[in-house]
Amino acid sequence: MSEDTKQLFINVKDLSFKSDHFVEELIRYLAEALPQINIVRNVNELEIKAPINLSKRVIRLRIKKYLYKKNLEGDFRPISYIDPDKDGYIVKEKRIIEFTYY
Repeated sequence: MSEDTKQLFINVKDLSFKSDHFVEELIRYLAEALPQINIVRNVNELEIKAPINLSKRVIRLRIKKYLYKKNLEGDFRPISYIDPDKDGYIVKEKRIIEFTYY
């Protein structure tokens, strides 16, 4: 990795559990929307090499836009990694809380 690029990760485990087709479409969508990035898939993780001046938030917005276009925004959302070694997002399935009334 050179000095003018940064490395980000996107964990797509939950999305690939629903359908691997969505992950392939997400890769294609990000590559078309952000031609300056380079995406490599490692099973359930996308490794992105991006220019250093590209905001991490731009990638998050593109993920959200993709989920909206595929009507998945109610089921999934991008969450920032807590891990200090990795920078990026986890596309996590939203928890649905059901209340039962008596």
